[in-house]
Amino acid sequence: MSDAVPDTFDAYVADREDARFTDWLRERSEPDWTAAVDGRFVRELGDGTVDDAVFRRYLEQDYAFVETLTGTFGHALGEAPSMAAKARLAEFLGTITNEENDYFERSFAALAGDPEAKPDATTRAFIDLLERAGRQGGYAETLAVLVPAEWVYETWATGIDSRPDAFYLDEWVELHANPAFVDFVAWLRAELDREGTAVSARRRRRLDALFRRTVELERAFFEAPYGDGSG
Repeated sequence: MSDAVPDTFDAYVADREDARFTDWLRERSEPDWTAAVDGRFVRELGDGTVDDAVFRRYLEQDYAFVETLTGTFGHALGEAPSMAAKARLAEFLGTITNEENDYFERSFAALAGDPEAKPDATTRAFIDLLERAGRQGGYAETLAVLVPAEWVYETWATGIDSRPDAFYLDEWVELHANPAFVDFVAWLRAELDREGTAVSARRRRRLDALFRRTVELERAFFEAPYGDGSG
């Protein structure tokens, strides 16, 4: 974490105009944030040089994780403060269970992937984090893990200029760079901005810890398929 980022959101706001709670959280998550959105895996995915075995292992772990992620979005839907928010979350749940699930099925077929692969240590830690956030907190805590999980993907995907040739690489980028997903991430951030500015300083510290732990695990998730700690 950069020493220049204040420990509290109040101090962060005092030094900046139009300060956003989610910007404070993102800056607090460095250097893991930059390592996640611009690490070896993302660079190789973008230029199409990621080894098929590496990408297959990555997809297997992502699929092992996505059921819990879906459940966490379902929890957020239940905790959401308005029908409009519930509708927005329900719409995204439909994307995960339909378009994204179809992508996984086709990609596993092309890569000889195992949709029943067991979660590795990083995936298990991620699953535990999502479950604890929902079980031990409310809407704000759930958003504190969902926002970085989706925002990291939107950031690296929209930063890729030219698309790789293989459909399972190209479509993975497209799923996270299309206008609908970009708009959804912006909406999620706005939800957490509102929630974060309304809660107590003590609760903000909890949201900060959840956000930073999520980004830390995203970084580890992208490194794990190499099996050598590469970043």
